[in-house]
Amino acid sequence: MDNMQLITLVNTQVIPICIFLIMMGMGLSLVVNDFKRVIKYPKAVAIGLTNQLLLLPIIGFALASIMPLEPEYAVGVMLLVLCPGGTTSNMFSHLAKADVALSVTMTAVASLLTVFTIPVVLNYSLIHFMGEGSEFQLPIMATMISLMKLTIVPIAVGMLIRRYAPKVAESTQVHVSRFGILFLTLLIIFLTYIQQDIVIPALIAAGPVSIILNISTMLLGYYTSKWFGLNFAQRTSITIEVGLQNSTLSMFMALTLLANYKMSFTPAIYTLTMLFTASILVGMLNTKYIKAKQLRASIAES
Repeated sequence: MDNMQLITLVNTQVIPICIFLIMMGMGLSLVVNDFKRVIKYPKAVAIGLTNQLLLLPIIGFALASIMPLEPEYAVGVMLLVLCPGGTTSNMFSHLAKADVALSVTMTAVASLLTVFTIPVVLNYSLIHFMGEGSEFQLPIMATMISLMKLTIVPIAVGMLIRRYAPKVAESTQVHVSRFGILFLTLLIIFLTYIQQDIVIPALIAAGPVSIILNISTMLLGYYTSKWFGLNFAQRTSITIEVGLQNSTLSMFMALTLLANYKMSFTPAIYTLTMLFTASILVGMLNTKYIKAKQLRASIAES
């Protein structure tokens, strides 16, 4: 199998199938009450979704416009900020002892809403950054249908499995989450191999915007949550949810819908950035919890 056959196989079959499985894994963790939580805790969910669906794209568009980026890398920024959080953000919320229920709810609701927002805003971004008349245009309805097949349908399948075979869902969920991280890692390695001649220039070009975007949005998520009086666990969840995006879906759109490897590099680089900063955050919070626990234990003993 030559490189072209390998690229075609990965883009048209491997990536879509793997994203379907990853999104189904998200559905395995969901129940109907996760959506009802929007009504039960409207303030926290509204703040989180406003950050994720409105402020994040605005910041991404501003950075992509201001910073000296090639058009493809700028579109890569928009691909990234238009996607919802994924199972990775839920996992890090759990590790950080944050409000996991809020994280799961935000991911689920955003995954449904972005099916309709991504094609519209992405088309505008393509025109803005690539120029009027560019070959990079997406048919809005066809794109919505493609995204539904890769998000809403597998999430629904996962929820049905959770509803009618809860033991299967519980035993499978952890493995699917691990598979998601493994696949994301392999996808980045694949991109590096196929486009190895532009890896270093891509890092230099898209690295700074990835770092600025990640840190600024996480700070935005934390402080907007704090200003509106959310508790610490909720603030942590929103911080993680806004900072960790579904970069796998971003790369799928670049590689399959737009057939452009260069556009996939910004999400790939951002993945490394977000995992690094999220790991630091989790480490800091866990240290804080350990110290607080030790302090309570010493007070109880005295």
